[in-house]
Amino acid sequence: MRARADWHKSFFRNSFYNPASGEALRRAAAEAAFIMRRLKLKKGASLLDLCCGPGRHAVEFAKKGLAVTGYDYSGEYLREAAARAKKARVALRLARGDMRELKFSGEFDAAVNLFTSFGYFLKFSDDLRTLKGVARALKPGGLFLIELVNAEYVRKSFRPRWWEDMGDHFLLTGSELTADGAHDTWIRLPKKGGPARTRTFFCRLYDRKRLSGALARAGLKPLKFWSGYGGAPPREKHSRLICLAVKG
Repeated sequence: MRARADWHKSFFRNSFYNPASGEALRRAAAEAAFIMRRLKLKKGASLLDLCCGPGRHAVEFAKKGLAVTGYDYSGEYLREAAARAKKARVALRLARGDMRELKFSGEFDAAVNLFTSFGYFLKFSDDLRTLKGVARALKPGGLFLIELVNAEYVRKSFRPRWWEDMGDHFLLTGSELTADGAHDTWIRLPKKGGPARTRTFFCRLYDRKRLSGALARAGLKPLKFWSGYGGAPPREKHSRLICLAVKG
C-alpha cells in the first residue's frame, strides 16, 4: 500500500500515535544534553524546535534557559507540549503550521528537527522547501541539527513485515521500499479488544550523501555527522543519523 500525499493529516493524533512514549520521555533529557553540547548555545539564545511534537525535547531546552519556539502540525501535540511546559514551569512559544510554510526570517540562533520528523512528503521539492525555510529562519552563522533514520541501515536490514509488542497494543508493520523511500503501513491491535486501526505513511530515506546534498541546496553546510546520541561516527549498522549544519 502506498501513502497518500496528505497522509500526515490523520496520522499525528493521540488516538493513533504519540511520539512521547514512556521510553522516549526517559531518553529526552540525555538527548537534549547531547544537542546542547553540539549547539553551544548560551542562556537566552533562541531555538526553533521544528516538529516539536508533544514537547519532550523543547521542555528540556527551556529548562536550560533557551528561548524555545516549538512548531508542529498537530494541535493535539502542541496542547500536550503546553501542558508539559506548564508542569515543568518553563516558558515555550508554540506555533501550529505546515513545516513547508515557515514564516520566520533571521530569528533563531539554532534550529533542531528530531526523531525522523522530516522526509514526509512525496515530492523531494517539499523537503527542499522545508530546509530552505529553516535556513531563512536562522541568523547568519546559525546552526541546524537534524536527526533521521539512517537510509543505509534501513536498506541493509529491510524486512517487509514484523510485529512489535507496544504494551497496551500490538503493532504490525508492513513496509515497501522504493528508490526514494519507504511506504510503511501500521496496524494497531488493542490488547483489550476494540477495532484495529490502520495508517500508511511515507518517509524519504537519507544517507550522508543525500542529506548533505539537500542541505547544501538549501544554503546549509554540513559540519559533522553522528550515528546517534552516543556520539559515534555513522555506520550502516547504526539505525540513526544525526547531522549538524551551519547557515552559509
